Amino acid sequence: MKKSDIAALLLLGAIWGASFLFMRMGADQFGGMALAGMRAIGAAVCSLPLLLSRRRLAEMRTHWRPIAIVGLANSALPFVLFSYAAQSLPAGVSAISDAIAPLLVAASGWMWLGERLDATRASGLLIGLTGVVWLVAGTVGFGHGGEATGWAMAACVGANVCYTFGAHYSQRRLRGVAPLSVATGSQVAAAVLLLPFTVWLWPAKMPGVQAWLAMFGLAAACTSIAYVLFYRLMSRIGATKSMAVLYLIPVFGVLWGLVFLHEPVTPAMAGGCTIILLGVALTTGLVRLRPFATKVAAMEEA
Repeated sequence: MKKSDIAALLLLGAIWGASFLFMRMGADQFGGMALAGMRAIGAAVCSLPLLLSRRRLAEMRTHWRPIAIVGLANSALPFVLFSYAAQSLPAGVSAISDAIAPLLVAASGWMWLGERLDATRASGLLIGLTGVVWLVAGTVGFGHGGEATGWAMAACVGANVCYTFGAHYSQRRLRGVAPLSVATGSQVAAAVLLLPFTVWLWPAKMPGVQAWLAMFGLAAACTSIAYVLFYRLMSRIGATKSMAVLYLIPVFGVLWGLVFLHEPVTPAMAGGCTIILLGVALTTGLVRLRPFATKVAAMEEA
């Protein structure tokens, strides 16, 4: 990948890592559904200026069905599931689960779409998975938690399954459509889908200032801006490599949770973050594994 693509991955990891911080700050007062709905509605409002283009309006009219499906899979459902999980899980723990998605995307792309999975990428995925397991063990332990925590973790897994489907679906059905059209249209679709549920489940007590600020951060930075960056990146480097950004989200999610919510970070968690970064480097091609035969030949020449 180009240096600009690597920089975009890092920026997206930082922004989406912050989304779990904002959800943790706002979920208790808004409730999971209302926070998810306001996130989608706010993102749609922020994206409206992007519609002031005949080309984007024409693309949205032509491809409104697949764009709506992407809005459901990549926005509406994950927003609801992650906001629900944020009521029970620390921000860092919820962010950890996002590293599951690259594994699902790569595995499903290899099994069903015939995408190539070479030794370097396969090694990176396995190393990244090892880091995720290490992080989960260091954060919550394998025997810790109750029924609420279990359902919250299941919601996080469900959100990543939605992301996996949305990534492959948009790459196959919306290839050639401008990334801004997909990003804007999907947020509008998510807002429309979640609006009635948001009104129905609006909290009886008005959320406080901090919760509203968290919601605005979710809508503007973590959704409107981040999704435009994501779809642009995916159009350049493909779904599998783009989803490697989800390896970075746990690192930033744990970091923001430590800095702003004072969530504890253990040595095991720090080690897991390091392993995940190595997995990202291998999965994205930043670091390549040299074949054994090549290494032997190089040693003989020396």
